[in-house]
Amino acid sequence: MAVHRLAPISRRQFLATTAASLAAGPAFADATPATSPCTKGVVLYPFDLSLGDWPERAARAGINTIGLHAARRLDVLHDFVASDEGQSFLQRCKALGIQVEYELHAMSDLLSRELWFKDRSMFRMDEKGRRTPVSNCCPHSAAALEVIAERAVKWARILTPTTGRYFYWPDDGSQWCHCPECEGLSASEQALLVENRIVRALRRFDPRATVSHISYHTTLAAPKQVKPEAGIFLEFAPYSRNLAKPIASREAKTRRSSSPGDPNPEMNAGYLDILKANMQVFEPAQAQVLEYWLDVSLYGRPAAKVPFDPAVCRADIAAYRKLGVRHITTFAAFIDADYAKLHGDPQREITAYGEALNAT
Repeated sequence: MAVHRLAPISRRQFLATTAASLAAGPAFADATPATSPCTKGVVLYPFDLSLGDWPERAARAGINTIGLHAARRLDVLHDFVASDEGQSFLQRCKALGIQVEYELHAMSDLLSRELWFKDRSMFRMDEKGRRTPVSNCCPHSAAALEVIAERAVKWARILTPTTGRYFYWPDDGSQWCHCPECEGLSASEQALLVENRIVRALRRFDPRATVSHISYHTTLAAPKQVKPEAGIFLEFAPYSRNLAKPIASREAKTRRSSSPGDPNPEMNAGYLDILKANMQVFEPAQAQVLEYWLDVSLYGRPAAKVPFDPAVCRADIAAYRKLGVRHITTFAAFIDADYAKLHGDPQREITAYGEALNAT
């Protein structure tokens, strides 16, 4: 297949453009998340773009959004967007009408672990009453929230989504704070305190900014004691679900971990119950589901063939639409050039996913 590439800009041009934008401030489109089309997306690592025509494949499938993912370090995304390859990718997405977002486990970059040596009160307390720099923060530390908000804006100037939607996730599946001020708050509520502070800072930079509250692992439960501020939207990620059966099944056992206090439900339909509870707290029209239908990373390396079932995907989308969910995306991690060599062209699965999205 011929891939039509736009002329890339050089690294020097990118750095000059970035410097100018930092001085002048960003120029944003008029569209707001409230008026934007429904998200029909995939989430990829930058490395997955070794399958060089991902934007064209997405466009043919009716996918209108590509989220770039960083599991641990934001510099990976910075280096990608600063590269000729990254600039070509962004230009091609723009030409094809594909939105680009950045979905990030960001806390350790927003609050550098090096700050442990300056002010330990910024970091969480464990169950034994000891401060620790391992994972997340203490959301009752004004100093921590100030640093996190400032860094969120700095990263937003570099990784600016075309949609105005920002995804600064907590550390992956990690614990939150047990200090006296935080002890009575759930992980969801502690995360929301941080997200509320981030959205206030971002809206001074980008007036249309909205920020994800990811309901995932420790933050699955709907918050009760902390309310989302304007601009916070729900992102629901049923990570341990059984992908061989529809999400509405009350007989399909999930891949629930054996750890004490694991909030993941025992059966698939339990995720829908959790989603319904969250949609009582967050604005339903802005809610997004982040699924795993095309997520090869669940099956390890070397990449196994993703067991994508179009019938399950269609049933899931119908269940989400019935609850009022407009925005749906899926991880498609590790569907890259190596995957295509091992298992053949993945366009059939990408197209089937797009057809399921566009059928409802």
